[in-house]
Amino acid sequence: MDGIRLGKLQQIALVQHDVAKAVPFYRDGLGLTLSFEMNGLAFFDAGGVRLMLSKPSHKEFDHPNSILYFDVPDCKAAHADLKKRGVPFDDEPHLVGKTATHEIWMCFCRDPERNMIGIAEQRPIK
Repeated sequence: MDGIRLGKLQQIALVQHDVAKAVPFYRDGLGLTLSFEMNGLAFFDAGGVRLMLSKPSHKEFDHPNSILYFDVPDCKAAHADLKKRGVPFDDEPHLVGKTATHEIWMCFCRDPERNMIGIAEQRPIK
């Protein structure tokens, strides 16, 4: 393939009508590191990918967002720990599928604006 190749994912923008209310959820609830805030925006480190929380900049962006999936080493333990921090879950950790080498376990929670967040474990098959 000639020409430019895209690099790693740099940033994800997530619409929040109340960024100040969302910051404690992502910082204290999910445990992401708040990198900085400026001009009504909040930026977190999500495993090397920057997560930007912002109000919709135009009407065309004022809609539900994509699902964020966070990798964890143990879905059950992550679920229990996040619940203790007050993170609301839609379900319990459950097996969603298998590859030749791994079981995929997930559960789903929601941020203050009801954006869905997946907590995902790739458990090696023994």
